[in-house]
Amino acid sequence: MPVRKARPAPPTSQFGTTTIFDHAVARPPATVSSPFDACRVGVVLRAVLFVHAVVAVAVSFVVHDLDDWLLTFAYGAGVALPATLAWLVVACALKKPLARLSEPVQWLVAAGLGAACAAYGWWQVGLLGLPFSHQVSQGAPLLAGTALAAALFYALRLRSRSELPAVTQARLTELQARIRPHFLFNTLNTAIALVRIDPARAEAVLEDLSELFRVALIESGSAVTLDEEIDLAQRYLAIEQIRFGERLKVTWELDDAAGGARVPPLLLQPLVENAVRHGIEPSPEGGWVRVRTTVRRGQAIISVTNSLPAAPAAGARGHGMALRNVKERLRLMHDVSAHFASGPERDTWRVQIAVPLA
Repeated sequence: MPVRKARPAPPTSQFGTTTIFDHAVARPPATVSSPFDACRVGVVLRAVLFVHAVVAVAVSFVVHDLDDWLLTFAYGAGVALPATLAWLVVACALKKPLARLSEPVQWLVAAGLGAACAAYGWWQVGLLGLPFSHQVSQGAPLLAGTALAAALFYALRLRSRSELPAVTQARLTELQARIRPHFLFNTLNTAIALVRIDPARAEAVLEDLSELFRVALIESGSAVTLDEEIDLAQRYLAIEQIRFGERLKVTWELDDAAGGARVPPLLLQPLVENAVRHGIEPSPEGGWVRVRTTVRRGQAIISVTNSLPAAPAAGARGHGMALRNVKERLRLMHDVSAHFASGPERDTWRVQIAVPLA
């Protein structure tokens, strides 16, 4: 497994380390989701199922015998499947330039592309010489392709607008606020105590704290890299390690190849916070936290594992709000391409996440 490079030090000036506002310009601006983003497995599956369901319902209105219905539906599917896949492939390939067009032009392109793809599917059926191709007006597939493409584009537009809907943004704000006030006070007290005996270490604590709150308080867009999330989690655990001392042991097993994966902001921080809060804090003898990333079958696998106290304190069990929040935002961003699992494993608690690399 490749060895991860050390975290670069923040830039300095004549007054020392740069402030929270100096770092804010380093993050790239948020990207806007394209309404033509049909590159996801879940979108493809839903689109294919939707179009075939429409074909099945349409066939039911004109054919009543089961054998004839199955045969006619098979002919219709022979047109619908290649046409739908062609529309999705073209939309995916051209999603960035099409996203820059005005909304009326986008609708025209989506509908026109639907008619063209329907003509392509109809042409393929004609090559086979199936009797079905002589029983339907040539204009019907074009109209059906235009209507279905418009319906698909409308669904994709709704999806692109729901990448960060108001309720999800509110939950992200709530999650950002979960960097608890007493954590801030404990960290500041730790820094004050270190000022006289170890000024350099106190400065490092304040640097980590400023970066942590910079990300929590400044809008960071709809996606960040896994490397950025790991850096934030490292800063958080570095602060907690000063507070807990030998009671907290942290292990990092990181694969650089997984660092470029796109994930929602504040993905790892609430997970490692939960690990410390429920695994280390209630245990008098302390415990350990292990963060591991690896690449498997085109996916970045992230796992956060922590030891559990031998006798959990009363009321120590959480409500699972952070886990539900992370799971929901993963679903919004990656749909069925992401995987989230959490639960106890013997005397540990493990959270595992899988996201696509591309």
